[in-house]
Amino acid sequence: MANIIITGANEGIGYYMIKKLLADGNRVSVLDIETQNLEILKNKYNSNFIFYKVDLRNNEEVKMAVDKTAKEFGIIDIAVHNACKCTFKSEIETDFDTYKDVFDVNYFGALRFVKSIIPYMTAKKKGKVIFTSSGVGVTGFMNISPYSSTKGALEALAKCLRIEYAKDNITFHIMHPPLTQTKSASPLPVPNEFKASPEKVGYGLAKHINSKRYIICHSFNQKIQTMGCYVFPIKMGTLLSKMTANVDK
Repeated sequence: MANIIITGANEGIGYYMIKKLLADGNRVSVLDIETQNLEILKNKYNSNFIFYKVDLRNNEEVKMAVDKTAKEFGIIDIAVHNACKCTFKSEIETDFDTYKDVFDVNYFGALRFVKSIIPYMTAKKKGKVIFTSSGVGVTGFMNISPYSSTKGALEALAKCLRIEYAKDNITFHIMHPPLTQTKSASPLPVPNEFKASPEKVGYGLAKHINSKRYIICHSFNQKIQTMGCYVFPIKMGTLLSKMTANVDK
């Protein structure tokens, strides 16, 4: 059994991830700006599950939720930053404030989360932090540059902190889900049959949450696709963007 704290799990991949984690006997704490689905889970899992209504753009709210979780659980074994915001416009149509807001949730939200959690993990000299990334953070993609940029930034942050906190036995990792049938991905002009099931992806990621690998995927096939993104980033990004543009026509 592990004590796990995760951001962004009221729906989509995160929701199914925590359902599986709770079913497997772990204790879970969730930070999310929406909580309606979490309230239903609370009735079933009671003391093993807590959640807090938190805006990741607010440092005080994040720190308070992490502090309360640490007090309730005693120790935080695994922290997952899964929350994200994505916009779907070309760069020329996207103003500077939009870039700042997406970064405030996706990147600085992760940083606020980490800065609140690290003191507890360094005190115990152990811990695991996971950032949910995306293939587009490696390859790039058309019309979602704020989102893609934040995922690329998280990739770099995870590498830096993995090196810095190795002395404290704290590891940093990246989760790479595929394109999935979620609310955040719904504006993409891609048929649902080409998107993965959020339940399948969430359950798979929960199953591999204890993996020691730097990159964590829900399936072997996704692992291969992700490796392809790292080896051929520009080619993959261009190909996927063209395929999406063709579907839209």
